[in-house]
Amino acid sequence: MTERKSVWFHELSGKEVVQYAKEVCDVAILPLGSIEQHGPHCPTASDTLNAMGMAEKIAEKSGAMVLPCPMYGSHPYHHWNMPGTIPLTFETHTALIMDIVRGAAIAGYNKFILLSAHGQVSSTIVAVHKLGLEGYFTLSMHWYDFLRDNQDVLEDNMWHADEAETSVALHLYPELIDMSKAEAGSCEGLIDPKWKIAPGAAAKPGQMYHFEGTFAEPEVLELGNGVVGDPTKATLEKGEKLVSRLTGHVSELVAEIRERYPVGVKPRVSVVPRA
Repeated sequence: MTERKSVWFHELSGKEVVQYAKEVCDVAILPLGSIEQHGPHCPTASDTLNAMGMAEKIAEKSGAMVLPCPMYGSHPYHHWNMPGTIPLTFETHTALIMDIVRGAAIAGYNKFILLSAHGQVSSTIVAVHKLGLEGYFTLSMHWYDFLRDNQDVLEDNMWHADEAETSVALHLYPELIDMSKAEAGSCEGLIDPKWKIAPGAAAKPGQMYHFEGTFAEPEVLELGNGVVGDPTKATLEKGEKLVSRLTGHVSELVAEIRERYPVGVKPRVSVVPRA
């Protein structure tokens, strides 16, 4: 099997996904997003659509398989009770990720990349380490971690429904974006912003990761228009550059994994080998 009619696991037959993993590539990407309000100009599925669009482009370039993307994701405390957001608990989301990986492994996939377009490290990192104890080779990354190299593209640090996310949306699904409704928004926070790292920004001495504390008031009380940042600065061209660079980075990673661990070779993760 040298070609496939789709990069998506769910668009292929059971026989086809098994054959592809056995003969071509056993690296699988699991895109992860959320259903979360993204201001008046973007759909609630923005994170999920971003993750799916990015994963698809990476798979086309690298040869990896893309697993079906769960629509829902886990959320930090301050997202809960915000209209338009449907959160999963960390425990539920962790269990979901683990079950998906276990199921894909039965079809012959041995190396996994969790590609998230939503801030949910509290579940993805736990899933990675629990899966490691079971012998699964799993890497977790959030797309905004690649923004450190994109200061020449973006005017502002990334936050929410802002320049960065809206630019990616304009590139991947422009038909769902209404820029006539885009407007800047902000939140004050409970401590001085100097003490926390913006998503994708380089850390300064003494700064905490933006999910390492109860830094914010509940969004429903503070976030009037559902936006943190300025989406009016977003353009399709910026989104195309961001997605292109991300695609290149992750495709390079997939290529290294495929070279170091050829099809059928399971990286030695656990002292108890996975069956």
